[in-house]
Amino acid sequence: MEEKISTRQGASSCRRKGGSGKKTLAAVVAVLVVVAAVALYPYFLAGAPEGGTIYVRPGTSLEALHDSIARHIGEPYAGRVVKLLSWSKARIAERHGAFVVTKGESAARLARQLHGGASSSIRFTFNNLRTKEEWIEKAGSLYECGPEAFRRALNDPKLCAKYGKTPDNIINILIPDTYDFYWDVTPEKMLNRMYDYYNNFWNSDRKAKAQKLGLTPDQVEIIASITEEETVKPDERGKVGRLYINRFKAGMRLQADPTVKYAIGDFSIKRLTDAMLMTKSPYNTYRVNGLPPGPIRLPEKSTIDAILNSKPHSYMYMCARPDFSGYHDFTSNYQEHLSYAHKYQQELNRRNIK
Repeated sequence: MEEKISTRQGASSCRRKGGSGKKTLAAVVAVLVVVAAVALYPYFLAGAPEGGTIYVRPGTSLEALHDSIARHIGEPYAGRVVKLLSWSKARIAERHGAFVVTKGESAARLARQLHGGASSSIRFTFNNLRTKEEWIEKAGSLYECGPEAFRRALNDPKLCAKYGKTPDNIINILIPDTYDFYWDVTPEKMLNRMYDYYNNFWNSDRKAKAQKLGLTPDQVEIIASITEEETVKPDERGKVGRLYINRFKAGMRLQADPTVKYAIGDFSIKRLTDAMLMTKSPYNTYRVNGLPPGPIRLPEKSTIDAILNSKPHSYMYMCARPDFSGYHDFTSNYQEHLSYAHKYQQELNRRNIK
């Protein structure tokens, strides 16, 4: 009886000791989990304080990468990313491209991208640009090759001829829109893509409409560029474009004021003088017959379509309205046009616009 009691007591004691061991192990594991979480939190859960883009050129060192991340995103995020790359023995010197970092992105995710992930594309949106040089500066500010490389490409007769263009009208293939290119894109690769887009835009339907007007796609774009500079009113662009088509087909000089401003290189001019109208330039349609060699701005797709879909009319003359509404008075009668022009000139004088 005593032995049985003693045995039960011994068994109870063993159970108490085993339960205590399990609790101790669980406590140790919990502590380790907390320690690990604290240690790994900055790398996997703490995100970038700001968004930005990191540019990596061949030969970039970890030190230079650290400085770039710190400058664009901030510290200590840069230190975490570089530490992870160092641990993984990433060959940063062999990487090349742009890597977009979103706000809140973990250091581990960026390190993984920099280690061997695909680089990011850079979005290129352009509209409301006048000159080739403006486009060159905008593209050059976004992509690695810079403005000078784009300048050489767009002024290279041989390269332009590849697309059936000249340095004067190569911008016809630069249809305003939003594009995505990798940061290390070359000018020729970009122009190849632009040319594909240009050909897709000028589909069989648009080409047929241009042919019905007696124009080539490039001629439509030139007229569209003049039209955009002539009127700020989208609902008037089809009518203005058709007027210039009427003059062109009749063998008249276009006598478009915006082409003179383009020739002078100053679109801020509010009132053209007789001396300005005599500016020697192939773009001055007061002096030369036909269309200028190329567009005087990069016309929007909507303006091109407005001209392609414009209704026929017989107007040959137009003059800005003296109410400065932005609209024009149209006529096919030259004497009536002179009357409109006189009223407009009087208003310019009254407002002391020179």
